[in-house]
Amino acid sequence: MSEKKIKGVVTGADGFIGSHVVELLVRSGFEVRAFVMYNSYNNWGWLDHAGADVVGNFEVVQGDIRDPFAVNKGLEGCDAVLHLAALIAIPFSYVAPQSYVETNVQGTLNVLQAARALEFQRVVVTSTSEVYGTAQFVPMSEDHPLSAQSPYAATKIAADQLALSFHKCFDTPVAVLRPFNTYGPRQSLRAVIPTIVGQILNGENVINLGAITPTRDFTHVSDTAKGFMQILQSENAVGKVINIGSNFEISIKDTVKMIAELLQKDIEIIGDSNRVRPSASEVERLFANTEVAQTILDWHPKFGGIDGFRSGLADTLRWFSDAANLSSYKTNLYNI
Repeated sequence: MSEKKIKGVVTGADGFIGSHVVELLVRSGFEVRAFVMYNSYNNWGWLDHAGADVVGNFEVVQGDIRDPFAVNKGLEGCDAVLHLAALIAIPFSYVAPQSYVETNVQGTLNVLQAARALEFQRVVVTSTSEVYGTAQFVPMSEDHPLSAQSPYAATKIAADQLALSFHKCFDTPVAVLRPFNTYGPRQSLRAVIPTIVGQILNGENVINLGAITPTRDFTHVSDTAKGFMQILQSENAVGKVINIGSNFEISIKDTVKMIAELLQKDIEIIGDSNRVRPSASEVERLFANTEVAQTILDWHPKFGGIDGFRSGLADTLRWFSDAANLSSYKTNLYNI
């Protein structure tokens, strides 16, 4: 699939990962349409902070992923879709599970139906490592059993399976990308790294966290965005699920230690029961096997391994340390 001929639409383009994907696609010569959540302020989320070389070089359409008519209209005239629009905060899925079904499941169905009707060349659906639940073996390959430990994870499993069923039933050219724990500039405080960084940069020496023993495979957002671009162009990815990760796992406790070292701060951790998942819902270990991505996509993380993670954290800290960026966050509040 020639990248110069594709006109791709990115749903969820106003979000953390979506905005980085739009930037990479524009810089790589794609014609890009950004599908963003409608609001009366004409706010495009993180796309309003896109690089100067990207601003003005993509089209924006406002809509709601839950509305099939808006989705169909938003996809018209394109060749491919990278579907990132989703509700992702795990704690809020305990409170409002129906909204996750409507957005993550119905929204994905709307994209699939529209792409099928419009005869798209490629449909990339965004999965998550949370669909695996706590690792039953490591590194975790794409054939690891699926185990939903939260309503969020359950809706993402449903969305993945819907997408794959469209490939099997209708020959829709679907590929599923499954990133492990993306982090980096622009991420919200609902994620653990911005939560740690935000509290420290707000002048706190004692920071509040939930569970600190689970391990995660943290993947820098630039590597995740590269995964989206490469799966978009790979004919061999159709019908497949593909993991991307950093080839490295680290505990939350050790992540705090590394961040504190980079910021040259002495930090104490206080357990906050409000931030702890129900015991059977906590995913204790995630560590990706990325052999399929390496073989099919020729994808390799720039920020892989412990040295890459340290470098990726340094990049993230530089962004959050900019007062103009940090001012966008309410670091003193915990928001599920």
